[in-house]
Amino acid sequence: MTSYAILQVIWWLLLGVLLMGLAIMVGMDMGVGAILRYVGRTDIERRIALNIIGPHWDGNQVWFILGGGAIFAAFPLIYATAFSGFYVVMLLLLWTMIMRPLGFEYRSQLVSPAWRNVWDWVFLVSGAVPMIVFGAAFGNLFQGVPFHFAWDMASFYTGSFLGLLNPFAIATGVLALALSAMMGALTVMNGAEGTLFQRARRLAQLAAGLAIALFALCGIWVHALAGYRLLGGPGPGVPQTPLQQAVALIPGGWLSNYGAHPVLWLVPLAGFAGMAGALFAARTGRSHLGWWLGAAAWIGVIGTAGAALFPFMLPSSTNPSVSLTVWNSSSSELTLLWMLGFTVFFVPLVLWYTGWAFWVMRGKVTAERINQKDGHAY
Repeated sequence: MTSYAILQVIWWLLLGVLLMGLAIMVGMDMGVGAILRYVGRTDIERRIALNIIGPHWDGNQVWFILGGGAIFAAFPLIYATAFSGFYVVMLLLLWTMIMRPLGFEYRSQLVSPAWRNVWDWVFLVSGAVPMIVFGAAFGNLFQGVPFHFAWDMASFYTGSFLGLLNPFAIATGVLALALSAMMGALTVMNGAEGTLFQRARRLAQLAAGLAIALFALCGIWVHALAGYRLLGGPGPGVPQTPLQQAVALIPGGWLSNYGAHPVLWLVPLAGFAGMAGALFAARTGRSHLGWWLGAAAWIGVIGTAGAALFPFMLPSSTNPSVSLTVWNSSSSELTLLWMLGFTVFFVPLVLWYTGWAFWVMRGKVTAERINQKDGHAY
């Protein structure tokens, strides 16, 4: 394997790490928003839940920026093709991501119950929709995305927004929402007491059980789907473009990597173990342990999808032979090398700062602490 190919694989792995960080950290905040109306039955209970993630939610958006930036710089053809084809989806995500911070800033500015109730619904929608879209995106990758290229590499998207909401994508979207709700409930448990803690505890168990069932269902479903297999591409020293490769659809082909490398089965097992462990940790009230096990569940789920898809990153259902892979959609070797240098420095810095922030802001959030902040609490 050449040094360029090694860099391409490294960046494929790093993109996976960034997506996992996005799912864990942003998904945790989204989960609290999505479950806010259930775990919090009174205004002060909902304020407690919001203030549990209050010190962290905006900092966690770094993972969203890092993920998008990595796709843009390391795999520009993926970025250009996907973002232009999924334009309506991107606008939907943009609007929900805009409304969410407005909810944090404006919800408690007026004491009107009607005003606060509107913003609570905003939290539900802006928490649930992005996670459903995140999961549905993976579901659509396994079925192929309706796009193709002209002779000059101009991309054409031939699908529709409703076409992205197919049954399998909905299942994977609900799986992502269930994992997010589980992480959100465990986060509320970490920072709440009393009735709020108990409601979050019940919800964490329910969400974990649903996630286990959906992960198993999606695994069986993937086995029934036709998978993509790369048969050949341009030779060494020839520009790697999707116009010069051959791809075939194989029944059960998405499990080919698992058949060739049985050690990969440890990845989905880690996902199941993380979800089951989080369920039992929540049942016994050990929410901090449950949170870490929930993070392991996210790693297992996303790792399972990545291991099955490799080397494909954006399969085409219109013309499978123009599917985008790790090999034909990455930046130059020099670009990947420079980016790797910056990543080795900045990602550990982000991890350190995030851990430090959670350590400083640890502890329980109570109604008394919120009232003592003299209007500065969410």
